[in-house]
Amino acid sequence: MAGRLDGKVAIITGGAFGMGAETARLFASEGAKVAIADILEDEGPKRVAEIEAAGGEARYWKLDVTDDGAWAQFVQEVQGAFGRIDILVNNAGVSGSKYEDPFDDAGWKLLMSVNGDGVFLGMKHCIPAMAETGGGSIVNLSSISGNVGQSNIHHGYNASKGAVRTITKSAAVRHAPQGIRVNSVHPGLMPPMRTSGATADPVVRAKMLKRVPMGRNGRADEVAKACLFLASDDASYVTGSELHVDGGFLAS
Repeated sequence: MAGRLDGKVAIITGGAFGMGAETARLFASEGAKVAIADILEDEGPKRVAEIEAAGGEARYWKLDVTDDGAWAQFVQEVQGAFGRIDILVNNAGVSGSKYEDPFDDAGWKLLMSVNGDGVFLGMKHCIPAMAETGGGSIVNLSSISGNVGQSNIHHGYNASKGAVRTITKSAAVRHAPQGIRVNSVHPGLMPPMRTSGATADPVVRAKMLKRVPMGRNGRADEVAKACLFLASDDASYVTGSELHVDGGFLAS
């Protein structure tokens, strides 16, 4: 049975851990050649080994998504290894609860750099590569925090995820004539990230769950499946859209 991503080459940033790792596994199982980009040099090769053991194809590259020059070299190397780039999942990010002070200067700079600049640079370097081969699909990981204000996370997280939400629409409009679709996925309350602070506290999470109509955390595989839909030809007429994977949070 053919996979939904057969013959496709997919870059997944932050692909060594959490939602990114789950997305990498799923995409590989659906036939994609996966380029895992992450700063986690211990975890990245482990994800590659897992994918290969399951019969998939993947390679790991160390990438700081805030580094313009590193992006340029990385994209060139992926093209050299796999011949093309069809899919980009901008998943790398930093949690908004990493900092207690919502006006922490270092927090603002890091959140905007990783969550915002990382998406911008990924599109900057991958869109020309996609255009060369007739198009592609970009999935940017935003958040429910990009849609609403919140009182328990750093301002920079809401701002950075709001930026991801809007630049997605801008890129979708601008690059549709090149056959490139750009959409955003907005996870709700998910398992804690490596960089999570207060939101990893069970007491805090219990309070947050009260606002989720489905009454539970989301799972990494549920986000991965949303990314798969948008990356695949099943979403061939979908661009500039927001897919909320939030248990009904934004509807309540």
